[in-house]
Formats: sequence, structure tokens, C-alpha cells
Amino acid sequence: MSFRATVLTLYPEMFPGHLGASLSGRALERGQWSIDAVQIRDFAEDKHRTVDDTPAGGGAGMVLKPDVLARAIDAVSKDDHRPRLLMSPRGRPLTQKRVRELADGPGVVIVCGRFEGVDQRVIDGRELEEVSIGDYILSGGEPAALTLLDAVVRILPGVMGNELSGVHESFEGGLLEHPHYTRPQVFEGREIPPVLTSGNHGAIAKWRETEARRLTEERRPDLLFQPVKK
Repeated sequence: MSFRATVLTLYPEMFPGHLGASLSGRALERGQWSIDAVQIRDFAEDKHRTVDDTPAGGGAGMVLKPDVLARAIDAVSKDDHRPRLLMSPRGRPLTQKRVRELADGPGVVIVCGRFEGVDQRVIDGRELEEVSIGDYILSGGEPAALTLLDAVVRILPGVMGNELSGVHESFEGGLLEHPHYTRPQVFEGREIPPVLTSGNHGAIAKWRETEARRLTEERRPDLLFQPVKK
């Protein structure tokens, strides 16, 4: 069974975007995963196809209406068990652990927020899992949805040419990834560390682990205090 993504959005033309190219694009052509971008506006029932309204209590901006969004969610996922995600800056940060959990499942339903946000009643009533890709604000949830799907699709079985590429990289072992080098041996006066061309695989592994820990301590010390995924 292939991984099936359904994206609810006001801008379906943004999909599959960059996911239609390179490894993910070829996997899409092979049927290893699929994506369906659904226009939320199609579920509005008034003649103007209204999807938003002013926030209760006043304030700037507009809020996505719960009745319209609920109809859209029900239409695409009422009887399946895929996780329902809402891309939101107030959500839990996306982690590689969560990415792998999603990749091991049948797919996802992703709601792309716009305006000031989504009515809380549809978040609660449709059990939307709020997910954030970082502490910054985007114009909408579409770029965040593409980022999440990129992270998931690349580790689906058979998508990457070398399956080890998805294992030996940042966050997979609780550390940032070690530095990489390739030919030429000397570039602008800088040499490849001799250990990497020594042929001593034990020494190479130790160097990579040491460098990974050094970079993590310098750049993301918070990762060192998180439990390592088993």
C-alpha cells in the first residue's frame, strides 16, 4: 500500500511543487506515494464561497470557518485512520521521530491554515494535530506542508537509492551530522582530514562520532538532553 497524502488548501496549485521533481517526483510517478490537493473553498455553501469570517471578540485578520473546514475534512477522511495534521506555528515542533512515525503509516491528511488561524472548535472536533516546522510565521500552511511531506516521502521504502542515506544523517541518532568531504584532496589550501582517507574504518567511525558530538554541542546543545530514539 502506497503512502497517501491529502492536502486541504486554498491554493491547490501549490502542490506537488518541488515534490514533483527529483527522487520524490520519480517515486510519485512510480506510485510509491500519492498526493491529492483539495480546494477548501469547494465546501463553502454560500454564493460567494466564503471560507473565513471576523474573529469573535474582535481583532485583526480573519479566521477559517469551522463549518466549511469540517465539511472538507469529513469529505476526504471520514472513514479512514490517517493522522489529521494542521500546520500551525503554535503546534509541537516537527521531529525526525515524528517523521518516521508518519512514514510508517498509511498517509496523512494535512490542513493548511491561512489568515489568523483556524476556529478552535474544528481543531478539537476533528482532532487535528497541530504541527510546527519552526519558530517563525509563514503566509500560510502550504510551504510547511510541503516541508513535512518532503521529510516523510524521502524515507519511504525505495525512494532513496541508498537506504543508508536516511539513517546516517542529522537527528537520526540524536546528534547533528558529521562534516563531509570529497575530491579534490586539497581545495583552496584546505585538505581532507587524513583519517578519512586512511582506510581505517574504526578510526573513521570514531572521528565521525566525535565530530558529530562537537557540532551538536556547539550548535544544538539542547539535543544532548533529549532521549535518543531506540
